[in-house]
Amino acid sequence: MADNEQNDIPDLGELRGQIDNLDQQIVNLLNKRAQVSLSVGRYKAAKGESIYKPFREQEVMNMIADSSPGPLPDRHLRTIYREIMSSSRHLQRPENVVYLGPEGTFSYFAAIEHMGSSAALTPKNNFEEIFRAVAEEGAELGVIPLENSIEGTVGQVVDLFMKYKVYIQAEVFSRISHCLMSHADSLDDVEVIYSHPQPLGQCREWLRANMRDVPTIPMESTAEAAKLVASKKAAAVVGHRKLADLHGMRILADSIEDLPDNWTRFLIIGSAPSQEDRRDKTSLLITLPDKPGALARVLTTLAHQSINMTKLESRPFKGEKWKYVFFMDLECDFGGDRYEDVLEDIRHQCHTLRVLGSYPTQEERQ
Repeated sequence: MADNEQNDIPDLGELRGQIDNLDQQIVNLLNKRAQVSLSVGRYKAAKGESIYKPFREQEVMNMIADSSPGPLPDRHLRTIYREIMSSSRHLQRPENVVYLGPEGTFSYFAAIEHMGSSAALTPKNNFEEIFRAVAEEGAELGVIPLENSIEGTVGQVVDLFMKYKVYIQAEVFSRISHCLMSHADSLDDVEVIYSHPQPLGQCREWLRANMRDVPTIPMESTAEAAKLVASKKAAAVVGHRKLADLHGMRILADSIEDLPDNWTRFLIIGSAPSQEDRRDKTSLLITLPDKPGALARVLTTLAHQSINMTKLESRPFKGEKWKYVFFMDLECDFGGDRYEDVLEDIRHQCHTLRVLGSYPTQEERQ
């Protein structure tokens, strides 16, 4: 390198001094933001409003990302601001968020990725405990998986919407990718593999090609499997890559799922409908009279209003044989005045109708 080029490089001490100065400015601004956030919390408390405002958070995320000139990557900026907003919610009022535990499940990581690490997370043993905690026991929010792009809808979750009065606040799409983790030094040292049956099934071809002679043992959850494997030198677990960080394991193989485009749609539920100004999507549960064309009439009403339906699935109606309940996702805000008459028309066409919630749809870029 030429001498004049070397002279153009700032001194490392000078650069670190600049960083220290910028860090102090950032800290001061974060504390000023926190003070304003506390005032927002007092306003929400006085008005009886919920702390969690998913559309407002999405709006802030997009505004920050769109206004950034770089070089900080968009996803890094969103990660930083997810934690800033998580801290803000916690300062305003800590909210108890329940999820399907134990710590280390895909539901746990989906909650962390969406709510941030300042969220007060409480594990529950099954889906019904989550619904009951939100509907009857004072938990502000719950995180539940509704459907997987490969496995389909979690039927029990739809059934529990019939049983408990809870409302959808937001949706979260989480990419499901599996790793093989262990304290072993290499794949050749692994003598047994543990995991939940679903990840084992989703990685069946890779396991057959690369670990043919290694037995696989199903467990209650990937989190429980990771706890067991963490105490065994020659064992491995298939699951979320962050399990390796939780238990100090090394990743022996990454992205081993047979179908890479694997996503789970999680729902954030609360005990009251969302009151945000803008909501993009509505979910309904309906039952229909036993008449020819009953479902067709509902679909025709939606079509005449140019309302796009993105999901329609039937489930047996518990307690009444040969009766069915339909779960519907619609691209509209049935909580707004604009669709009040349409909703009333559909209500008259149904035996029962329940609005599960109107909420912001998660944008793909997030």
